[in-house]
Amino acid sequence: MISVGMSTTCVYPFAVEHAFRIARLAGFDSMEIMVTNDPVTQDAAKLSEISDRYELPITAIHAPVLLLTTFVWGRDPKVKLEKSGELAAAVGSDTVVVHPPFRWQSGYAQNFERIVRETAANTGVKIAVENMFPWTVRGRSMKAYAPSPDPLDLDVDHMTLDFSHASLSGRDSLEMAMAMGSKLTHIHLCDGATSAADGAILDEHLLPGEGTQPVAETLQFLAQSGWDGNIVAEVNVRQEMDEQYRLDKLVQTVAFAREHLSQEHATREPLAVGSDLPLKIRQARRHEKKSAKG
Repeated sequence: MISVGMSTTCVYPFAVEHAFRIARLAGFDSMEIMVTNDPVTQDAAKLSEISDRYELPITAIHAPVLLLTTFVWGRDPKVKLEKSGELAAAVGSDTVVVHPPFRWQSGYAQNFERIVRETAANTGVKIAVENMFPWTVRGRSMKAYAPSPDPLDLDVDHMTLDFSHASLSGRDSLEMAMAMGSKLTHIHLCDGATSAADGAILDEHLLPGEGTQPVAETLQFLAQSGWDGNIVAEVNVRQEMDEQYRLDKLVQTVAFAREHLSQEHATREPLAVGSDLPLKIRQARRHEKKSAKG
């Protein structure tokens, strides 16, 4: 069965354990870890312990390739990718998500395809290159990635499809999924409604179904074609101040995926219950128990 997981970026900058707890409560199957400045995201032993405790396997590691992670594991992007592969292998994950190089990383960009293959061979994990998008700076489009923001232009064996990035690129994600074919390994579940060509500058990461991408049709296509990769929610709910609201939106996200993959959906309570469980979730659980008794 296709795993429906959640990325820790959904609730960044909350702690990793917080992400696992809310993911389990929302009903996700697994987790993707974005490597950040948080030492826990870089620690295989701690990640494995949290993963075991919440019974949520880690299916993917996202390499620290964002501007906010410039200094994580040094500044050499090749080293960052290698360490991501090693971390993935250590926690039992089969996939590393990586972005195409920035154009100013000239040496890395020139050797990117070779580095990706060597890292995959050395670590035994799939390196799934993610589709990116043109940047808009002061109203002008800028080529930020080299040799291309589109993994379909690259000689790589595994790819990640992100719906929000497809939207910014002005692309149809279903067509991209079909074009990727057997190389499509990983999905970032989200949505988008605008493109860089229209002047958009924000990577929206809307909830699936709230944008204009054919997210439902793409999930249905994958399920019907026997695709066996992993789907990971990467939706932007971290700016919401209300924990119950975040939980509701994550439940909505996983339910959307289950519906269009023809899977049953059921929420699960976290295994670890303590005073650090958010107040609104504790109150909701008490209310549910009282209702059941009544």
